Amino acid sequence: MKQIQLLCVLFSAMLFLSCKSRQAKVKEAQQHSSKSKIAIIDPEALSILDSTATIEVVAKGFNWTEGPLYISDGDYFIFSDIPANKIYKWKDGQKVTPYLMPSGNSETTVVETKEPGSNGLLLHPDGQLVLCQHGDRRMAKMIAPLNNPRPEFVTLADNYKGKRLNSPNDAVYHSNGDLYFTDPPYGMDKGIDDPKRELDFQGVYRLKPTGELDLLTKELRYPNGIALSPDGKFLYVASSDGANYIWMQYELDANGLAKNQHLFYEAHSYEGKKLGAPDGMKINKRGYLFATGPEGVWLFNPAGKLIARLYTGQLTSNCALSLDERVLFMTCDDYIMQVKLKK
Repeated sequence: MKQIQLLCVLFSAMLFLSCKSRQAKVKEAQQHSSKSKIAIIDPEALSILDSTATIEVVAKGFNWTEGPLYISDGDYFIFSDIPANKIYKWKDGQKVTPYLMPSGNSETTVVETKEPGSNGLLLHPDGQLVLCQHGDRRMAKMIAPLNNPRPEFVTLADNYKGKRLNSPNDAVYHSNGDLYFTDPPYGMDKGIDDPKRELDFQGVYRLKPTGELDLLTKELRYPNGIALSPDGKFLYVASSDGANYIWMQYELDANGLAKNQHLFYEAHSYEGKKLGAPDGMKINKRGYLFATGPEGVWLFNPAGKLIARLYTGQLTSNCALSLDERVLFMTCDDYIMQVKLKK
């Protein structure tokens, strides 16, 4: 009888804990749901977004997530956890698994910086992984195949006129093979005041396939996310300078350098700017720009009109589109989120 009573007590305790766990999960989901929403500002956005779509949390528990990239051969996303010096892999219906470590500081096993890992991730024209490496302060290419990743890299660019780069942040390839990237000081312990800095500016660069590195502009104090229009004629750069929350557009000349520039959109007067800054962004095949910024993701049409906002409830660093552009994948502080899109 005592054994039966003991079993009943144990079963009741297990049932109670299970219910508490379910309640905690429901509460967390409700809290997230109350913070996240989609706001349609212009009906034009309805060709891309469903106003009733749900912003889903698909993974959590990281340090600071960044650099999302969709890999079509295998139908999965990878993303950086910068402080952890790791890249993770996530596939719909599966758990997050480690993909690559170290990802950004490969010179030593002792991590001396607070953000040593990789930031932006993209694919080289030959299909190999390219990384913006904070710790190594370079643009690098992984020489191992995507389906068998190893921390073996070759340097694409690590200096400008003999002076080390700050900490490459985000990058994009032109169809002609030119690589455009930003170089703010976020990967350095003391940021813009770090004594290890060798350059006295934060640049936006163009790296040619020949290895020649050109400076496009050094006017932005904190250049961050970067993207190219589908026709390759315009370059977009986010400024995460707290005093100058803007997105810039640069018209490229026949040589791939900036010939004209103008303000694409400004958000420095936005009331919610404490909840994030202009950061990573992606452009779909129709030229619509998904740009992370205060409170989530801002959706612009090609003319620079804000047509929708995706409120994530978290500091949102970057985003990526699936190959069919039916999924927007977002890195949001220590979370990974996604939202389904219209085709």
